[in-house]
Amino acid sequence: MSSSNSVTVQILDKEYSIICPQEERSNLVSAARYLDGKMREIRSSGKVIGADRIAVMAALNITHDLLHRQERPDVQAGGPTREQVRDLLDRVDLALSSDPDNSKG
Repeated sequence: MSSSNSVTVQILDKEYSIICPQEERSNLVSAARYLDGKMREIRSSGKVIGADRIAVMAALNITHDLLHRQERPDVQAGGPTREQVRDLLDRVDLALSSDPDNSKG
């Protein structure tokens, strides 16, 4: 049986406490970072205003990408996809660490 713990993640400058099993903590943090990166991309484009609309657009974009990958049997699961996600997370971490709005304390 897995125990659940609260994990605090930050998405678009807001903190969210989410309860999840300990063994899923790393995946949750990675997902939050990925979502935060997508939402920041959308916000910086200036085409979408408002956190709710940005969240919906990010969800649609992520879902579109997922469905597109599922339609392509030539893309090997766990291969380039995992590497691309790791690369994206590294870039998001770098962007967040150099973002002056993110250095609140």
